[in-house]
Amino acid sequence: MNKFENRIIVSFEVNGKPVELMVEPNRTLLDVLREDLGLTGVKHGCDDSNCGVCTVIMDGKAVKSCSILIGQAEGTKVTTIEGLEGENGLHPLQQAFIDHFAIQCGFCTPGMILSAKALLDENPNATEEDIREAMHGNMCRCTGYKKIIEAIEAARDQMNAQA
Repeated sequence: MNKFENRIIVSFEVNGKPVELMVEPNRTLLDVLREDLGLTGVKHGCDDSNCGVCTVIMDGKAVKSCSILIGQAEGTKVTTIEGLEGENGLHPLQQAFIDHFAIQCGFCTPGMILSAKALLDENPNATEEDIREAMHGNMCRCTGYKKIIEAIEAARDQMNAQA
């Protein structure tokens, strides 16, 4: 059997750059991002879409990359935590998490930030209730969520002031 016989070609965009890969169709987006593309900011947690550490943004929506088969990424635009930093430095959400001490061990932080970004992109005036609802699928074992909510609210306010 040819080693390429059971593979598919998948083309999508990651952090603004086109990617084309030949991969086994049963692999997840999480595995391809981490193992093939070296984007280790996407964390590997529960493998059943409960913890949120593998969250990325796909076509503007926060998704759990452990539950996306790689073929489902065909033609999409994916953003990982590595894709948030811009020409002027950290994204306001990244900086707010630092400034408001919303990072403990940091394992959940990329997924938290990307879930928050997807929310604020869709709803720039998100209320505390909206933020809590959007963060519902992201777990942190180190801390309560108070500092995380405060960081997201601060980033929201900063982003709205710059708009």
